[in-house]
Amino acid sequence: MFQEMRYRGPSLDELHENYAKQHRIDEAAPIRSAHEVVIDAPVERVWSVLADPADWPSFDPAIHHVHVEGNGSAAVDTRFTWVNGRAKIASRFAVVEPLREITWTGTAMGSRAAHRHLLTPREDGTTLLRTEESMAGTLLGLVYDKAKLHAELTRWLDSIKAAAEQV
Repeated sequence: MFQEMRYRGPSLDELHENYAKQHRIDEAAPIRSAHEVVIDAPVERVWSVLADPADWPSFDPAIHHVHVEGNGSAAVDTRFTWVNGRAKIASRFAVVEPLREITWTGTAMGSRAAHRHLLTPREDGTTLLRTEESMAGTLLGLVYDKAKLHAELTRWLDSIKAAAEQV
């Protein structure tokens, strides 16, 4: 348990380049979770919801103050900042493969995270959206745990599902 509390994980650059860009999270991180949901919408619609960070506050009330550098669109290595609840997060896109995967890394309150989203179109016209995230930081476990992360991922995917399923 003490080892988990002390685990800092890789540097942010290493997490970004050697984990997220390689389609993986930090499996050694003490705080990890995954969740998936089937969305009654085509993959194109799910992608348009997920790949537009500036619009996230419109369907997820916990998210606000989103700022994406450049032209505001998701692109590899584009930086963006946002607030999720009370946590201000500085993020950078690592993978942007339209209709397939979007992954970013980020830092907040001394922690480092890798957050992946995988989209799979299904034969019936629905989309399977899977997310997985790892978080690490010295003493992070004192204020945040796997159960809280799982609840956040569930809320996040439920918000995306509701937005994508709106006609």
